[in-house]
Amino acid sequence: MLIKKKLVEVLDFSQSRTETLIEESQEGKKNLFLKGVFVQGNVKNHNERIYPVSEIRKAVKSINDKLSSRYSVWGELDHPEELTINLDRVSHMITEMWMDGNDGMGKLKILPTPMGNIVRTLIECDGKLGVSSRGVGNVSESGEVSDFEIVTIDVVANSSAPNAYPKPVYESLNSRRGRIINDLAQAVSHDPKAQKFLQKELLNWINKL
Repeated sequence: MLIKKKLVEVLDFSQSRTETLIEESQEGKKNLFLKGVFVQGNVKNHNERIYPVSEIRKAVKSINDKLSSRYSVWGELDHPEELTINLDRVSHMITEMWMDGNDGMGKLKILPTPMGNIVRTLIECDGKLGVSSRGVGNVSESGEVSDFEIVTIDVVANSSAPNAYPKPVYESLNSRRGRIINDLAQAVSHDPKAQKFLQKELLNWINKL
């Protein structure tokens, strides 16, 4: 009997083609969504794995079955080492998934949690975000994945794609604090250590709100 292997695949913005969407709720409150490619099919990725379209289609259907049953599919900011969901790190929830050609597409709703607020702030600062699928499956010697199951989709930082990133569309950063955050985000855009420091400081600030 084969034991399923943990599978994590990261797509930067150029691969996931993430869109930033704003929708108005009935109370006039603005909701922030990210939409794009979650899993690429029939191509060998940087982990030397290939996801057949049939496997992705089954995994997408499984997620949709959960959503139809009113099951919440939570996601985190940065993917952890384990498969379980850490509720204290939840930043978003999957609202829908579908197939588009060979790829599994999806839509995420950013939540007003500490981690979700970091995602929102980074987007408002013209941040570059990608996605990371977290799942399980079997991998053959040739790298082909079978019995694939998506656990969730996480939001990750990836600066490898230099162009075509979404611009802030939620609200302008007109406050003094907003201008400071924007200046800091621009200053650390090419420094991974500084990015982690900025993320930590943003979280500390958000927790004090």
